[in-house]
Amino acid sequence: MRRRELGATGLEVSELGLGTWGLCGDGYGPVEEGEQDRVIERARAAGITTFETADSYAYGEMEARLGRLLGDDPALHVVTKLGTSREARVPRKRFDRAFLGQAFDRSQERLRRDCVSLVLLHNPSASALERGEATSLMKELREAGRIRAWGVSAGSPAAARAAIDQGAQVIELAYNPFCTSLLRELEPAIDSQRVGLLVHSVLAYGLLCGTWSSDKQFPVGDHRSERWTADELRLRIRQLDALRPLLGKDVPSLRAAALRYALTNPRVGCAVLGPRSAGQLDQLVREAGRGPPYLPRAKMAALESRLSAFDPQL
Repeated sequence: MRRRELGATGLEVSELGLGTWGLCGDGYGPVEEGEQDRVIERARAAGITTFETADSYAYGEMEARLGRLLGDDPALHVVTKLGTSREARVPRKRFDRAFLGQAFDRSQERLRRDCVSLVLLHNPSASALERGEATSLMKELREAGRIRAWGVSAGSPAAARAAIDQGAQVIELAYNPFCTSLLRELEPAIDSQRVGLLVHSVLAYGLLCGTWSSDKQFPVGDHRSERWTADELRLRIRQLDALRPLLGKDVPSLRAAALRYALTNPRVGCAVLGPRSAGQLDQLVREAGRGPPYLPRAKMAALESRLSAFDPQL
């Protein structure tokens, strides 16, 4: 597994990371506990050193599982996210100092780590960041040696810019061939401030695997049932045709093309994957390729032109 520097944090991370939202059962339905363990252990065996989670995933159970299986091994980096309260029936965002301080204490205990590699504020608004309450706590935790770096998992340009203005060392964003505008808007700030970059949703929740029919439906409890309208999903499935010219002997599937699209961007420190089985993980690691050039420059340029023909906002 190849390694990349994560901005100016001093952290060297595996270029593929194991994300645990899908694994924990919250987004797609339950995964048997033994399989959860097998995926984490298989990730270690494959050389993955970056494990991404959140204190809200399965009400903290995923942090506890990572703590039990990874321990305090300094060669393994755990990235956790704070800022979602699940105390009420409907989860809500909280970025006040008291809540975050208590949440971090609980996360640190579950993760069994004296120092957590990276803590991200979990999808805050720009105004929550601008208040400075959350970001000042993150800076204090870093100065106290309880975390090595901090940042923000951002869902909007305004939040990402506010995070960088407040000194965030790392930004986590959605990024794939159908979701590029957010990163492009932030590139100057990322470059000038040497901000580390984690990317998630590199397969667009399974869409970029290229296996869905135009009338695909999702079961109850699967977040994708509410993510797209039927017309939007049909459009996205048609857009997969823009990726097909990338396929060939070295790029065997649309899944491989999407993975390599993310890894081709030199700003990306780690592409966070979300397998729900050890078999899926093995397939993703294999299809990510042997290393640069992940996709030839000429093919990347032609792909951007084809994608723009579908949607100029991409």
